[in-house]
Amino acid sequence: MTWSRFISKILIAGLFGFFVFTVNLKAFAAEQVINAELTTAPNVPAPIKRTAPAKVVVKLEAKEYVGTLAQDTKYTFWSFNGTVPGPMIRARVGDTIEFHLSNHKDNAFAHNIDLHAVNGPGGGAAVSLVDPGAKAVFEFKVLNPGLYIYHCAASDPSIPAHISNGMYGMILVEPEKGMSMVDKEFYVMQSEFFTEPSDKEGILKLSMKKGLAENPDYVVFNGSTNGLMGDKALNAKVGDNIRIYFGNIGPNSASSFHVIGEIFDKVYVEGALDGLINKNIQTTLVPSAGATIVEFKVDVPATYLLVDHSIFRVAKGAAGALIVSGPENPSVFKKITGSDESKGH
Repeated sequence: MTWSRFISKILIAGLFGFFVFTVNLKAFAAEQVINAELTTAPNVPAPIKRTAPAKVVVKLEAKEYVGTLAQDTKYTFWSFNGTVPGPMIRARVGDTIEFHLSNHKDNAFAHNIDLHAVNGPGGGAAVSLVDPGAKAVFEFKVLNPGLYIYHCAASDPSIPAHISNGMYGMILVEPEKGMSMVDKEFYVMQSEFFTEPSDKEGILKLSMKKGLAENPDYVVFNGSTNGLMGDKALNAKVGDNIRIYFGNIGPNSASSFHVIGEIFDKVYVEGALDGLINKNIQTTLVPSAGATIVEFKVDVPATYLLVDHSIFRVAKGAAGALIVSGPENPSVFKKITGSDESKGH
């Protein structure tokens, strides 16, 4: 064998080895496993900085508990992870989500999950029904960017009962190129509660009769009448660009989402990303089991009210506060004369 042929074989073997190593390295990178960051409303998981898909592990637990619906009012909630709404999930187009759903052993009912971001049987509900003390695991590929609802869809005693009692949340699927940066992101979800006394003194439960009549006692943000008030109010500074991920589970009514004293610079219609973006919007309509993303810049210090502008619902709890601090901006707004009493429309 000549030296040239010998050297050629070595080079070919080396190139083949490098090719195999590169393929294996890419396969390893594609198989990166990440535990999802889950946040409780109004907090939002951090933006995704990855430029490649990954396997994202999400773990939720169905939990039934007694919590506060309104001042001095207790309610028997059904939930994911013990909060209403459930945690916010953030993923990226191309990710594979390995979803774990467990059902707390002390629960009375079986539960499952239907994620509107899933392309598959029942949005996952068909393979995730779990009895108390049990767990189910399934995988799905994230194909479509957008902001999506998830909720329980178990039939015992009925799907509306599981939704009405608090089993819902949102999953954000970022496009491959990610999302533009803003100063503040918030997670807000609207829901209705239909109540009647339970057999436990002082604790309310679901009234199916009121639900069927579409007559809610409470319409709230983030699970209670004070879900965005007092120490739970949203906070920002003058000049901040704000993005709100807003979902409406219903279960019956659409929401007329509005921020008193602000105009939405951008509205991602029906929560679509890479879709229609409307600009300079006063109020946006969000259907039951739908979502939207709104962005706006705050120019003036004030307390801005988030409301469902189907305005009688404010009296049922559909109001929250965004407190903006910072210097006055008389070029945008200034008082000339009149009362100091704060009034909105």
